[in-house]
Parts: sequence; C-alpha cells; structure tokens
Amino acid sequence: MIKLTIFKVAVVPISVSLLYKHPSLLPLFISLPLLNPFMNIESTFSCSYLVNPMNPPISQTTSSTPLLSATASSLSVSSCSTTTCSEISDDSPPTSFRFEIQDIDYHYPSKSLSGSYSHRSLAVLSDHVGPVSCLALCGEFVLSASQGKDIIVWQQPDLRLFTKFGQGDGSVKALVTVGNNVFTAHQDSRIRVWKVSRSSENVFRLLDTLPTTKDYLGKFMKQSNYVQTRRHHKKLWIEHADSISCLTVYNGFIYSGSWDKTLKVWRISDLKCLESIKAHDDAINGLVACKGIVYSASADGKIKAWGKEGKSSHSLKGILEGHKDVSLNSVVVSEDGRWVYGGGSDGFVMGWEGSGDFVTWKLVSETKAHPMAVLCMCLMGEFLCSGSADKSISIWKREAYGKLCKFGVISGHEGPVKCLQASPNSIGGGFLLYSGGLDKSVRVWWVPKHSNKIQDTSTMQSTEEKSITLF
Repeated sequence: MIKLTIFKVAVVPISVSLLYKHPSLLPLFISLPLLNPFMNIESTFSCSYLVNPMNPPISQTTSSTPLLSATASSLSVSSCSTTTCSEISDDSPPTSFRFEIQDIDYHYPSKSLSGSYSHRSLAVLSDHVGPVSCLALCGEFVLSASQGKDIIVWQQPDLRLFTKFGQGDGSVKALVTVGNNVFTAHQDSRIRVWKVSRSSENVFRLLDTLPTTKDYLGKFMKQSNYVQTRRHHKKLWIEHADSISCLTVYNGFIYSGSWDKTLKVWRISDLKCLESIKAHDDAINGLVACKGIVYSASADGKIKAWGKEGKSSHSLKGILEGHKDVSLNSVVVSEDGRWVYGGGSDGFVMGWEGSGDFVTWKLVSETKAHPMAVLCMCLMGEFLCSGSADKSISIWKREAYGKLCKFGVISGHEGPVKCLQASPNSIGGGFLLYSGGLDKSVRVWWVPKHSNKIQDTSTMQSTEEKSITLF
C-alpha cells in the first residue's frame, strides 16, 4: 500500500509525466475529481492506492541523449502525412547526436481500464507570445508555432520547454519535421529550414530559405520563368506570392499550399522547387498526402486530388465538391486512403469514399459538427477530432460507410481552436490529444477510446493550474 499526498501546486505537466511513467495510476487520476488539474483544491488531503508489487513499473525506451539518434542513411516517410516524422540522410558527422527525430517506444499495459471515463485535461502550456497556429509531433518531442513568430520544442513526457527559436522571421503558418530538420512556412511567403546547431543540441540555426539562392540564380535571367501575380507585378514561378498556409511531406517531397492559390513541390534532397501548380480558384488552406495522392483543400469549396506517376509532373485525379460558397479549411485522410474528410466554414465535416484505385470519390456523409467554422481536424484510427471557431473540440467515431457518430465534446480553450494533433501512443485505453488555440495556449487532453460518452467539462475549468505530487 502506497500513500499518496496531494498538494496544491502550479506545475500542471507533472500529471502527464506520471501517466507516461506509471499508467497504472490512471484509474486514480480519473476517479478522483479533485485530481483534475482545473478543479479547486482547497486543502491538502491524502488517499491510499494499491499498487500490485507483482506488476513492476512499465518500462520506457528512450534515446541515450536528450535529443535523438545518429543520422539516418536512407529516406523513410510514412504512408500518410500531414505534420509527420520522417528520416533523411544528413551531412552531420557520425558523432553528432542532434535533433534527428525517431519514434520513442513506450510500453503500456495491454489490459483495458474498467468503467466509463470522461476525457481529462492534463496540461496547459502558455509560453507562446502569440496565437498558436500549428503543431507537430515527432518522437519524444512536441513542436508548436505561433503567429507571434516563435517556435517552441516541448520534451515529453513532462512537457518541459526544451528550446525556443524562430523569433523575428515572420508569422509561422505551418511546420513539418524531416529527419533533424524543421521546415516552417511563413506569412512572408517563404519556407525556412532549421537545423540543430552542432555546437549546442538545443540551439536551432537557420540552414536555408526556400526558394534557395541557387534556385534563384538558375532562373532569374529567363523572362519565361516569370509569372504574373497581380497587375504590373511578376515573380519567378518558384516563389509564392502570398502567405504559405500549409505544408505536408510525402515520399521525399515537401508540398506547400498558399493563399496565392498555387501548390508547389520541393525536393527534400536538394531543396529545389520542381513544380508550381495553379491548383485552385481561391486560397489553399490545407494539405494531406496518402497512398500516392496529395489532397488540397481550398476556400473555393473544393478538395482536389493530385497524383504523380513515375517522373512525370503531378496531374489532377479528381475533385471533391463541398458546399457551394463555403470555404474548406482542413482536410484529413484515413491511413488506408479510403476515407477523406473536409472541414468547412459552415461548421460541417464532409466525408468522401475513394475507389480502390483512387480515381473516383463519392460523397458519403455530411455532418453538422459545430455551430461555427471548422478550423482544423486530425485522425487517430477510427476517431476524428475537429477544432472550431466556437472554441470547442468535437470527437467523432467513424462507423460503417464512413458515417461519423458523435463521441463527445471537449471545452477549455478561451479562443478558437486552430490546430490539433493526436499521439499514436496508447495510454490507459485512450490517447493524448494536443490542441493549439488563438488564446496563445497549447493544451493536452487524455481521450478514452472505449467510453460511450465524454462529458463536456467546460463547467469544470478554473483559472488555477494544479497537479499531483507523489511522495
């Protein structure tokens, strides 16, 4: 029998660390409402929790350095990518152990928790100076960026602020990680490539800016390389003419979508721009790639599917029509590529089913997800999470024929929810969900997979941040 004493403290991320290191404490964390980080704890109290001595703490495999492993020798990218991890060959010396992302293998109990549990808020991270615009998960790290120009790297499981970089380089709209490099898209129409300094593992240095100087020099002399961007103004076709709103990585390429209505394709190995596609009639808001198809969501109310065969250029494979005169702000696709979902400014989430050869798509569901615009979405297996301008996050479960059934609602943000990422690691029969909002905060939630109903805890929130401490 271990005695737990709970004190009123101000460090919320401790509870996240405890769940990673001791998942067996999850039933206690959930069953006692006073342990909710946002509940008022007026006095110190103690309770007893039985730990089975025959069930030792769950092992956790971590890298030997605060950052990551040595350089990879080959490129490996997951089949479906939005802000995903991948590996790329690098010129760092073999002895340089820096920010090369690798998946951390956490081991959790396979036994499901008994009972029905609602979601829980685990942490509120409020170090950004501006509204949080994008998130990325990679191994043991969480990256978040804001319209205040700062990019923060958080280290799990305790979610401590590992490093901060990027100030002064324009509002950050999107980010992805590739090996030990971080690509950030900015409001100034540029993509910046960051790399961990060889002299200090938690200092990021600017490696390059896209388009690169080499790319400029190779094209600026020919008039045929210039395109009309607006009246009496031309730019090289390799340049975006407006804010870059989204990035995705797939099969050795980075795709960038912009408010200038174009989709550009960049080769990761030499950072060269290979294609510029006049993709839409209005701003591009979202990108995702899976099974050889790149999907772009636009304010023109369409999701377009782009494919590439061999060394040929990308071509249009299909158009997924949304509601008329309604902007599509986000797009996600299931791991098998069969289901595509788009979130609209009218609060609807629309679903399409793709054919086996990804040549045709048919509309299979239209779900009124929020009273206000859907700004972001993410998928975790059969669960779809949608964030909205109404400040809430809705959890949906995909059922037969791609239909969405409401699983619950999460409230807590004080502003519109702009970005979402779900962790692939399972914790106590649930998963961790990370959300970024225009209230300048990143929030961490535990979401159960087997509960029939998730309570709306908007009435449980308080301004005081609390956690638990074990003695």
